[in-house]
Amino acid sequence: MRVVRITLWLLFVVAMLLSFHFAHARDPDGRYARGNPELHDWFEHLSSSKGLCCSYADGQSVEDPDWDTRDGHYRVKLDGEWIDVPDEAVITEPNRIGKTMVWPIRGYLGISIRCFMPGSMT
Repeated sequence: MRVVRITLWLLFVVAMLLSFHFAHARDPDGRYARGNPELHDWFEHLSSSKGLCCSYADGQSVEDPDWDTRDGHYRVKLDGEWIDVPDEAVITEPNRIGKTMVWPIRGYLGISIRCFMPGSMT
C-alpha cells in the first residue's frame, strides 16, 4: 500500500511540473495570433543585440513608474527590485505597441534582462 501511495505521489508531482512547463507557452498553435498576425510576426522577430527576445523569455509590460533612466541608462523594477538594463538588451527599432516591455530571465543567480523596449512615458 505504501509503494502505491509513493508512486501516485510521484506521478502527481511529475504531472504538476509538466503542467507548469506548458503553462508558460506563448500561443504554441497560433490560434491567438489570428487577431493581428503582423504584430505577432513582429514580436516573434523582435531582437536586441543579445538575440531574439521571444525565443528565450516571455515579455511583460511595465508601467511607467516601474522604469526610468539613470546616468544615461535604462533601469526597470522587477519583483520589487531596480535592475539596470544592459545597453545591449535595448531594442532600437520603433515600438509598435507603445507600451514599455521587458523580457527578463529569472535564474538561480537572479534576474537578467534579455530585451528591453522603452515606451512613450506618457
